[in-house]
Amino acid sequence: MISPDIFYVEDDQDFAFILEHAMKEVREDLTLSVVEDGRDAIRSLEKFVENKNKPKLILLDLNLPGLSGLDILKRIKEIPYLRFTPVILFSTSDDPTDVKASYEFGANAYITKPSGYNNLVTCIRSMHEFWFNQNRTIN
Repeated sequence: MISPDIFYVEDDQDFAFILEHAMKEVREDLTLSVVEDGRDAIRSLEKFVENKNKPKLILLDLNLPGLSGLDILKRIKEIPYLRFTPVILFSTSDDPTDVKASYEFGANAYITKPSGYNNLVTCIRSMHEFWFNQNRTIN
């Protein structure tokens, strides 16, 4: 299993498709892996660990079938190999309770999904600039 640049857990296939196209506008060679279910996400993350590779960034939707984004976040932070991989909660919710819980469980950022394609491209461009170009990691 080759590690993608971005591992995205999103149950809305249409939104994931649109995000992938927006991402390609930002940088054509970025790779994205999408899983739709929380339990499948955990299995994929375990395979990353087993194969000693990992994504550069993990995006999690909050409300997912199987396990929630917060459940996945908690699990990621328990896995030493993945603990320092940046994790962003990427949700339609802007409820302060969701934001607070995400940070309490170790999210590196919480971003409310923008409306409109151009706003999504701008959001992805900002994420890419910060997490891939400016942020320094220990991974």
